[in-house]
Amino acid sequence: MKTTSGERNMQKNSKTSFDTKCVHSGIDEYEFGAVVPPIYQTSTFKFKSAQHGAALFAGEEKGYIYTRMSNPTVEAMENSIAELEGGHKALGCASGMAAVSTAFGALTSSGDHVICSTAVYGPTTTILNTIFKRYGVEVSFVDTSNNEAVKNAVKKNTKVIYVETPGNPTLAVSDLKTISEIAHKNNAVVVVDNTFMSPALQRPFEFGADVVLHSLTKFLNGHADVIGGVIVVKDEETYKHFRKTLNQLGGVIDPFNSFLVHRGIKTLSLRMDRHCESAMKIAEYLEKHPIIK
Repeated sequence: MKTTSGERNMQKNSKTSFDTKCVHSGIDEYEFGAVVPPIYQTSTFKFKSAQHGAALFAGEEKGYIYTRMSNPTVEAMENSIAELEGGHKALGCASGMAAVSTAFGALTSSGDHVICSTAVYGPTTTILNTIFKRYGVEVSFVDTSNNEAVKNAVKKNTKVIYVETPGNPTLAVSDLKTISEIAHKNNAVVVVDNTFMSPALQRPFEFGADVVLHSLTKFLNGHADVIGGVIVVKDEETYKHFRKTLNQLGGVIDPFNSFLVHRGIKTLSLRMDRHCESAMKIAEYLEKHPIIK
C-alpha cells in the first residue's frame, strides 16, 4: 500500500536534533516541488474509480476521502507534532477542549473512575463535573504533585489518571514517572496535558505517559491566531480507536489552521528558549525588588 502525505517523514532518523525537527518534521515531497505543505482547502477528495473509492472506505488502500476523516495539510501538522513528542501518530482537534473531550470520550465508559489534577485548566474540571458526570463517569480531583495522594486515590474502577504539569494556573509540578508506574500497576492510562511545557521542554512519553495532548492555541502555534488542539498516541491500535472517536464527535481541526500551526512550529525551539530566558530575568528582578515579598 502507498504511504500518505507526511507518513514517510515519520521513518526518518530519530537522531535528528530537536531544532531541526521543528523546521523539517511533517514535511514531505509535494507535487510541483512545494517546500511547505500546501493548504488542501477541500471538503472531499476525488476517487479514481468506484473501485478505488470502495477500497478507500474499506481501508484496503490509503488515501483521502473527506477532510473530517483526514486531510494532507492536517496530516502534515499531526506528523510534525507526533515526531516532536516522540509519539506514533497525532490527531488534530478544533480546540484544546476538543482534544480533552475526545480523549475522555475514547477512554471512559459509564462506571469508570478518573483521577484528575486539581491544578488543571478550568474547562477540563467543568467538563468532568458536568457532561462526563452525567454519563456516569466518577472523578476524583487530586493534588498530583503528591505521589501518595495519587496512589491513595486509585480505585478498582480507575481507568484514567489525567495530569497537567505544570498545572494551570498554579504551575504545580507532578512526577510523571512515578504516576505512570502507579497507573500501570492498576491498569490505568496516563493522559498528560503538555500545553505549558511543549515538547521543547518536556516529552511525557519519556516518563511513561500513554497519551499526550495540547492546546495548539498556546506555545505550539505561538502567534495568537489559531484555536486548536492535538492528541498524540504511542501505537496504531490506540490511534485507530481515537481516530474513530474524533471522527464521530466531529471536533477536527481545519486545513488552514493546521497550516498556521505547522508554520508556527518552525520557530518553537527559538521561542521557548527566549521565553525561558525572559522569565528568568523577570523572576530575578522581582526577587530583588524591595516591595516584593
